[in-house]
Amino acid sequence: MQVFLNHKFFKSSVYLIGAIAFFLLINFQHSWSQSLPHSPEIRGVWLTNVDSNILYSPQDLTSGLQRLKSLNFNTLYPTIWQGGYTLYPSSVTQEVFGVTVDPNPGLEKRDILQEIVTQGHQQNFTIIPWFEFGFMAPANSELVKKHPNWITQKQDGSMIKKEGVEERVWLNPFHPEVQQFILNLISEIVKNYDINGIQFDDHFGLPAEFGYDDYTIKLYQQEHNGQSPSADFHETYWVRWRADKINQFMKKTFETIKSIKPDCIVSLSPNPLHFSLPAYLQDWFTWERKGWIEELVLQIYRSDLNRFITELERSEVTLAKNHIPVAIGILSGLKNRSTPMEIIEKQIAETRKRNFAGVSFFFYESLWNWSEESAQERHRKLQHLFPKT
Repeated sequence: MQVFLNHKFFKSSVYLIGAIAFFLLINFQHSWSQSLPHSPEIRGVWLTNVDSNILYSPQDLTSGLQRLKSLNFNTLYPTIWQGGYTLYPSSVTQEVFGVTVDPNPGLEKRDILQEIVTQGHQQNFTIIPWFEFGFMAPANSELVKKHPNWITQKQDGSMIKKEGVEERVWLNPFHPEVQQFILNLISEIVKNYDINGIQFDDHFGLPAEFGYDDYTIKLYQQEHNGQSPSADFHETYWVRWRADKINQFMKKTFETIKSIKPDCIVSLSPNPLHFSLPAYLQDWFTWERKGWIEELVLQIYRSDLNRFITELERSEVTLAKNHIPVAIGILSGLKNRSTPMEIIEKQIAETRKRNFAGVSFFFYESLWNWSEESAQERHRKLQHLFPKT
């Protein structure tokens, strides 16, 4: 999950977002003015297998879910596609690259998703598995080794984009074999597990510097009388063409999920639009307007309260909030950077003041650990934030 902090402005952003704002005002001002029915506040948390122990033993999982239940959390977003592996036994990955489940000793002989579904539903949690890696993959993964032609590249031919110290590559979202692989994974999850929904995030897109692989260039040339895409990966039309292709795939993804399980919630946790579209070609506002997502959990990872409020009050966020449930993703901390409870309390207050559907925390471990405050103190304050309703 991308932590969006202090990114440079892209030179096409002004044009893109200006066009979007005009589009909003002219076309959508009256489209979704109805009030959404009241439903319980979303009190969610992402469960990760990185920097966290909750998924690595049945005992830790059981005690972790009991702890969350005691604090009146009600929604779980557990990772199930991460690091090039599934966290459940997958016949799709077995066929595609010969590994059925994450080989980590704490995970390899278990079905984490089934454990969470079984225990979570016993405690009345809403279970929405998180398809965390989307089109991203570790550079040295079995998937990449078996299917090098599925990887897209930058204009200079390089394929690596680092996430922290980790070397990542990106599956080509325009390639039909990649699309089918992703759809097969999603279908497998929705068919085989009693889940309430499935969630995608900022990795269900493509960093704008990618798309210069042979397949994508030929596809572009076929649609443009032999003309090649711009050498400037922020050029407006080149951004728009790729974003529209991803839009088409999102439509197919939604339709695939609904054909299997009509009541499965299609959830998305993106970055703010003014970053996600020019930087990751993820035009989630179109997805929301078209009805291809049914829940939005917007990542607003800001320690500055004024910046946090600015993101809450953007036009596209307000419009989405009047159409579908929109919750706010709050950064409860990272291993090397804790978020004080005072900031979390203020952010939740501002979210509730504006009648959002709720909040979700990134991520479980940092709710209690790595802070100057004790785990007991943070627990006590969370009890105050989420009284029984």
